[in-house]
Order: sequence, then C-alpha cells, then structure tokens
Amino acid sequence: MKFEVIGPITNVEVIAAGPGIRVLSYLRKAYGRGRWRKLKGTATVRLPNGALRRVELHWYEAHGIGKRDLRIKYYVDEP
Repeated sequence: MKFEVIGPITNVEVIAAGPGIRVLSYLRKAYGRGRWRKLKGTATVRLPNGALRRVELHWYEAHGIGKRDLRIKYYVDEP
C-alpha cells in the first residue's frame, strides 16, 4: 500500500535489534551492513484515497542507512 507520512512519528519504541530481527539477512543483502533495529511508532498518514488516518507504523532502521520498509501495522483511530 502506498501512503505518505504527514508530520513526525511519535512514541517510537525499539521492538528488536541485531539477531532478534527475523529478516536480518534480507536487510543486509538489500541495503548493506549496519546496526539494524526494528522500530514502531504512531503517525498521521495520507492514504491513496486522500484520507488522513492515525496509524501505527513498523519499519527497519540502521545508522547511516535510514528508515526502510515502512508499513502500516494497524489503524489507531476510527474511520
């Protein structure tokens, strides 16, 4: 699903780091070596139909590489 993050991502928490990440080999092959961490946080996003929704995002991040594979885990607000 395509979406655009509007504003800052808040309530950021680390879910897993290092060998605790199940797709670590994929991340290293696709984006390079780094201290990979899986994070979650809440943000407002604009969906393809133009609706603004508050969602929980999950993504992977490494220093010097940045955020990768952002995805919407679930919607926090009511439609």
